[in-house]
Amino acid sequence: MAPEPTGGGRPATRFAVEIEGRDLELSNLDKIMYPDAGFTKGEVIDYYTRLAPALLPHLQGRALTRIRYPNGVDGAHFFEKNAPAGTPSWVRQETLPVPGSTKARETIDFVVVDELATLVWVANLASLELHTPQWRIGADPDLMVVDLDPGAPAGLKECCGVAMLMRDRLAEDGIEAYPKTSGKKGMQLCCPISGEQDSEYVSKYAKKVAEELAAMVPKSITAKMAKNLRPGKIFIDWSQNAAAKTTVAPYSLRAQPTPTASTPLTWEEVEAVATGAEPARQYDAREVLQRIEEHGDLLEDLLTPGPRVP
Repeated sequence: MAPEPTGGGRPATRFAVEIEGRDLELSNLDKIMYPDAGFTKGEVIDYYTRLAPALLPHLQGRALTRIRYPNGVDGAHFFEKNAPAGTPSWVRQETLPVPGSTKARETIDFVVVDELATLVWVANLASLELHTPQWRIGADPDLMVVDLDPGAPAGLKECCGVAMLMRDRLAEDGIEAYPKTSGKKGMQLCCPISGEQDSEYVSKYAKKVAEELAAMVPKSITAKMAKNLRPGKIFIDWSQNAAAKTTVAPYSLRAQPTPTASTPLTWEEVEAVATGAEPARQYDAREVLQRIEEHGDLLEDLLTPGPRVP
């Protein structure tokens, strides 16, 4: 797939490709997105393309929020929910209400990534980070997400300890939790649920469990959002289940100095980090691709409905 030549014999910065019958144009593949790692936009597109079999099922049917970095992670960035000008006609768009929008819009035309071509198109726009809500379009939440956010000097090691407490507490109610790193400093637990209850109900349940654990281990856990209460503690962010909230998608890259990604973990790995048997760390794009080859999609069970929330 070579670039088309331009005048003077120099390679074009743009060239046309066809992906599963869809025509699109790629551009500036040599542009550096992660200067510390020399990781280019072409490598971003390659990463998302190779991950597509595992990633697409987690994006399909969900309104996508992108965080775009046109000039790489050291440059300006912006959140984008709406379909931008020039969106190809074959990209799925869904017009959805956005009550309380900061831009005073009643609706937004969201992009939905249902196929590989759309994923590549999104990546070509330098959408490094992909964020999704806990619901699919036209349905109530089929996921409950618990975000574990460490307040320094607490870190990922302490998050893993809290994750195990949360896993065991949720199991008492028949809810199974699946861990993944955030790709930044913390982690999330993702729980498949029935999709038969609204986001307000799910949020109230998540808050109840978070408050229980905070009461049980008050020196290490907080369920309150006030930042002055977080130093040295793990904030269990139950509010991620609000209908208007999004969470970084599994396998999404993050805008860090190196191309780290939100990485599914095994519970054995979580326990090893919590006990200090293994160092706490985030994983980069190359390692995530290796892990997919070794483990497959550790979050595949999220695609099957779980139990009702108590």
